Amino acid sequence: MKTPPAQSPRTPATGWTPAWGLQVPGAVPHPDDRVGFVLELGRSLHASGYDAQRLEEAMELASETLDLRGQFFSTPTSIMASFGPQDDQHTFLIRTEPGEANLGRLAQVDEVTREVIAGRKSPSQGLAKLSVIETAPAPYGTVTTLIAFGLSSGSAARFLGGGLNEVVAGCALGVLIGVLANFAGRDEGLGRILAPVAAFVASVIAAVIAVAGFPISVFLATLAGVIVLIPGLILTTALLELSTQHLASGTARFMGALVTLLGIAFGIAIGNELASIVIGRVVSSPVRPLPDWTLAVSLIVSPLTFMILLKAQLRDAGWIILTGLVTFAGARLGSQALGAELGTFVGAFATGFVSNWYARITNRPAQIAQVPALLLLVPGSVGLRSMTSLVDQNVVVGVETAFNMILIAVSLVSGILIANVVSPRRKLVS
Repeated sequence: MKTPPAQSPRTPATGWTPAWGLQVPGAVPHPDDRVGFVLELGRSLHASGYDAQRLEEAMELASETLDLRGQFFSTPTSIMASFGPQDDQHTFLIRTEPGEANLGRLAQVDEVTREVIAGRKSPSQGLAKLSVIETAPAPYGTVTTLIAFGLSSGSAARFLGGGLNEVVAGCALGVLIGVLANFAGRDEGLGRILAPVAAFVASVIAAVIAVAGFPISVFLATLAGVIVLIPGLILTTALLELSTQHLASGTARFMGALVTLLGIAFGIAIGNELASIVIGRVVSSPVRPLPDWTLAVSLIVSPLTFMILLKAQLRDAGWIILTGLVTFAGARLGSQALGAELGTFVGAFATGFVSNWYARITNRPAQIAQVPALLLLVPGSVGLRSMTSLVDQNVVVGVETAFNMILIAVSLVSGILIANVVSPRRKLVS
């Protein structure tokens, strides 16, 4: 039988047993402070919507800087962290919910991390600051957020080729979805079924609007109303993780996005069926196109609404708008030269290039400028069209549209990855 190793004496100040082979001189923080900071850093980044690759890189960098041996594994619902030598590790499990992008929190967490790594804050001070950041109230009030929901859906209707009536209906449905999302934030049960419930409500209300004498394209107005719930960004993140060999996280996130799309498609199908039973046959009206200058307005309004919905700070508004304009211009020029799917590659490359330089110039995370711009490109609406066709048993159209969705997503991911190679990424230590 193997004789157990002698127990290390406990550190009087903390009650912690430093059994990891770490030297703890008087000027160095206690191991529990360092470990606590790294764990809380991972939790905060996960809650801010970080993908697995960047989250693990940030935790590894923080551990190395604080003289810790750490190994990390991230999934959409958990983080596992082990500290110490291979044969004497202490392992921690953090259960999490899939985080939504919170760009304001991300910027604050990034600032605290840089201060701790640079030695301007101790790990215990950084840990306390991260706790304050996590419990801070939302930067924008309920009314502002509801307006952003409405304007985001109205702008989406314009991008999807809708006319004035579809824009107005999209704004109204967007505000309604925002109200449901606000209730879902307080009710865990509603939060789990928000996507199909919101899609059901939007499809029914759109049908009622059409029957009431306000001529609209029902499907386009419904799609614009639920556009903020479509997991196009999650799908893109999943493919990015799969491309960087984070297979467990990428697969889980990909399947989660598909289930959400199916839920939205199911909600729309049930809503349409109920509307046809209760109020009779619903006829969509032809779309009356808007003048070209309205597209320019949408290109300003959409990034600003994304900034509010993603909780970014006002100081980044100019960069977010600029990145959005460059992204749209790149995608439009690419589509004219290479086709819609490959045009997405050009738009994504432009997004990655500009956002990386934003990070280098401002010393802030590239995601702050990148994520709102990517929302102009993500293939969520194409995926929803595919799922809706499958639910309607139009299998050929559904499969063809699904293939286009995957091709667009792959083009988007490729553009981002190549942009990261061409334009040097900002380092966390600076």
